[in-house]
Amino acid sequence: MASFKLEIITPEKKAFSGNVESVKLPGVNGSFAVLSLHAPLISSLEKGIVEVIEENGNKLRFTTEAGVVEVLNNNVIVLVEKVLNDPKAEA
Repeated sequence: MASFKLEIITPEKKAFSGNVESVKLPGVNGSFAVLSLHAPLISSLEKGIVEVIEENGNKLRFTTEAGVVEVLNNNVIVLVEKVLNDPKAEA
């Protein structure tokens, strides 16, 4: 499966940066997924789980506060108030 660049950023730090196959996001009107070459969009996010599948198939789950996401030119930037866990440390 094709990949794209994902960044999850809080005011304090960059919680994640890497190439992924997919990301599932907690939109204010329901969850939605983004895959490679997704159409451009900007959306509000509510508090919830951001599910990431990395290029190697590894699955990560970030628990986040509310924020926004921008999808443009095969790059996805998730800006959230806070990430409440560290899935890399939990693995």
